[in-house]
Amino acid sequence: MVISSLANIFAKLASGNDFLTPHFILYYALEILMLGIYAVLWQQAIKHTDLSVAYMNRSSVLLWSLLWAVLIFGDSITPGNVAGTVLVIAGTIVVNSDE
Repeated sequence: MVISSLANIFAKLASGNDFLTPHFILYYALEILMLGIYAVLWQQAIKHTDLSVAYMNRSSVLLWSLLWAVLIFGDSITPGNVAGTVLVIAGTIVVNSDE
């Protein structure tokens, strides 16, 4: 899930550069690389674990994205960010619970 969130970072970095400049191409290529690595690892994860468990762990990308937003881009976390993240994670847990 960290690799998936890293792809989002490179997408954000690419968007801050003019189209087809060297920095844009570099960040865009890194994004595609991260997405390719993520795709291979995701296929292995769902091959070796229950799909419901694998999808439940995907919601952790939201937590990583919030962390990167603060650490790398200096964004602030709003109560809405926290509430939305908690809601998605709680919903994923409820949907995947056995009861």
